[in-house]
Amino acid sequence: MATIAVLGTLDTKGQEHAYVAELIRQRGHETLLIDTGSGSAPTVSPDISRQEVAAAGAIDLAGILTRQDRGEAVTAMAEASAKLLASLVASGRIQGVISLGGGGGTAISTTAMRALPIGFPKVMVSTLAAGNVAPYVGTKDIVMIPSIVDVSGINRLSRTLLARAAGAICGMVEMEIPAAEDKPLIAASMFGNTTECVNAAKAILEKAGYEVLVFAATGTGGRIMESLIESGLITGVLDITTTEWADELVGGVLNAGPHRLEAAGKAGTPAIVTPGCLDMVNFGEPASIPDKFKDRLFYQHNPQVTLMRTSPEECAKLGRILAEKVNAYTGPVTVLLPLKAISVISAPGKPFHDPAADTALFTAIKSHLRTDIPIIEMECAINAPEFSAACVEALLAALPK
Repeated sequence: MATIAVLGTLDTKGQEHAYVAELIRQRGHETLLIDTGSGSAPTVSPDISRQEVAAAGAIDLAGILTRQDRGEAVTAMAEASAKLLASLVASGRIQGVISLGGGGGTAISTTAMRALPIGFPKVMVSTLAAGNVAPYVGTKDIVMIPSIVDVSGINRLSRTLLARAAGAICGMVEMEIPAAEDKPLIAASMFGNTTECVNAAKAILEKAGYEVLVFAATGTGGRIMESLIESGLITGVLDITTTEWADELVGGVLNAGPHRLEAAGKAGTPAIVTPGCLDMVNFGEPASIPDKFKDRLFYQHNPQVTLMRTSPEECAKLGRILAEKVNAYTGPVTVLLPLKAISVISAPGKPFHDPAADTALFTAIKSHLRTDIPIIEMECAINAPEFSAACVEALLAALPK
């Protein structure tokens, strides 16, 4: 039997949260009903009041309510809920959390859920779940379920959907994680254009006794990888695909933010870094590409993804950025350059083959990199078996024995 937190604004959505809590109890689990509302009085009795939530975050709820600023109240309760929920998890008092909400409720509850460890069961039923959920999920494993109708009463449709959501969180807390040998973790960044390289490196590392976590370099993947490195769970980093910096610099849709390539340096985690896929900037379908890029070279990866070739000027900037990020590393790091191609489509005869751009990239990396950081140049493409092997060899040499 587990205890599941049922978290939400009980002034406007008390009936719905009480319904879900009852279904969870019928399943044999206990519930902890937590009120994060800041409007009128709760319509059902909580186990943890909004005043207790506010106290956990050391916020002056009474003062905020006096100012009648809903935005301020939502922000404050979100921060306080995060602290409360984190403390409940740390003390072992709860084993899962579920919430239902519209805009404000989703903002509060997902802020709280993002404060919890990866792997901890989290379910959010939201009116916003059918849209862009990236701001709400962040780098955590929050299960977002579209509410379809507004979270407003128990009706023929919501009765079914909320029951399924209650079943989902119960199933999550009931599921036992299969036991397995815990091996040292290696984080690797991968894109479709570097899959062969990463898969080959992964096989070598696994044979050497490591477990490899592969992250898609799609913006969110890069942020998640960085957060795990920061947590101290990662033994080594195989950063083969640094393409997210091209989107960050030029304005593509798969950027990971300005702090990409920083976590390993701050943590002192052994790493290898390559300029994988810095030849491309990602956009959506052709109609979504900004007009200012209309004269550039494009490649249609699929109906929803259009790639734009980075120019020599952009590559020079990217090379400097990569070097400056690596210069801040405090642990062992090696930079490897595949001189014939940094992606599948930049090889000779392929659409993005541009020797001038590649030369600008490599020159900038070499001229700005700290002189004490090893740099290995190889006359091959990034997906060549010898390049994968060299990346692994450099990483293994830096890892603790």
